[in-house]
Amino acid sequence: MNPQAPASDMMAIQVEGGKGPAEALRLAVRTRPEPGPGEILIRVLAAGVNRADLMQRRGHYPPPPGASDIIGMEVAGEVAALGPGAGRWRLGDKVTALMAGGGYAEYAAVDARHALPVPAGLDFVQAACLPETVFTVWSNVFEIGALQPGETLLLHGATSGIGVTAIQLAKALGAKVIASSRGAEKAARAEALGADLSIDSTTQDWVQAVKDAGGADVALEMVGGDQVAKDLSVMKPLGRVVMIAFPAGAKGEIDFNTILRRRLTLTGSTLRARDADEKARLAAQVEAHVWPLVASGALRPVIDAVFPLAEAGQAHARLEAGDHVGKVILTV
Repeated sequence: MNPQAPASDMMAIQVEGGKGPAEALRLAVRTRPEPGPGEILIRVLAAGVNRADLMQRRGHYPPPPGASDIIGMEVAGEVAALGPGAGRWRLGDKVTALMAGGGYAEYAAVDARHALPVPAGLDFVQAACLPETVFTVWSNVFEIGALQPGETLLLHGATSGIGVTAIQLAKALGAKVIASSRGAEKAARAEALGADLSIDSTTQDWVQAVKDAGGADVALEMVGGDQVAKDLSVMKPLGRVVMIAFPAGAKGEIDFNTILRRRLTLTGSTLRARDADEKARLAAQVEAHVWPLVASGALRPVIDAVFPLAEAGQAHARLEAGDHVGKVILTV
C-alpha cells in the first residue's frame, strides 16, 4: 500500500540506495513547496520522463543550485497557488511547464515565466510531453543550428522523445529530414512521422546513405563519441553540428581539415542549467512559434507508455531499455 501524505505535505519520488530503477525510486512524503515571488504552484497531473532523469538517478547529473532535488523537469497540471507577481496566471489555469527539478511529485513550484498554457485539444498527459523536447529542439535546431526552410536536418535516435518532436517541427517549418534509427520498425515510425529519408542503422551504412542523399545542413547530435566525426563527414558546406548529449562517450577524434575545408560549425548546449531569464525568453519563443503548430495539429505528442507515479522505476526501466517510440509519462 502506498503511503499517504498529510494535507500540508505531498507524495513524491525520492532516490534511495541502489542505482537500478526498481531499487532507487521510492514514493515518499515530502514537504509541499510554497510558490515564491514570481512563481506558481502546480498541482501536477502528469510528468515527463527524460534521459537526464536517468542520469540524475545514477548520481551523474545533479540539479542546479537552488533547484529541487526531486527528479523531473517537465509537468502538466493546474495552478494551485500563486506567488507574488505570478503574472498572467490564475488559480485553476491548465498549464505545462519546464523546470530544473521537482516534477515527480503531487505539487511543483516553478517560475511563472516558464509555464505555458496547455494547448487546446490536448490532455495533461499529452501536454507533459512537450516542454523538455520542444524547448530543446527549438533552441538547438532552430536557434543555435539556424535550420532554414529547404535545408536538411540529420537526426539520430529519431524515435526518441526529442527525435519525434524534431522530425515534426522541421517538416512543419519547411525543412527536409534525414533520420536514423535502430531497427526496421523504428525506421518505419520515423518515416510515418514525416522523415524524407529514414535509415535503419542496424542494416544500412547511414554515413553513405546521407552522402548519397546530398548531405545535411544541420545535425542534432545526441550520441557523441566517434559518431561526431561521422556527422562532420556528411555535412554540406557551412553545415552546423549541434551536440546535446553524448551517451556513447564524451571524447572522440575529429579531423579538423573537414571543419576548415567546409567551413563547418561544431557546437553544443544544455538546457537545464540556463538561467531563469534565458528560459523565460525561450518559453516566449516557443509559445509564439511552436504552440500554433501544436494547435493546428502539425506537431502532435507521441506517447510510448504511461505509468502511475508510484511506478516511476518501471518508467525508467522502459526508457533505459531503448525500445520506446516517443515519450514515457508519469501520471499523478
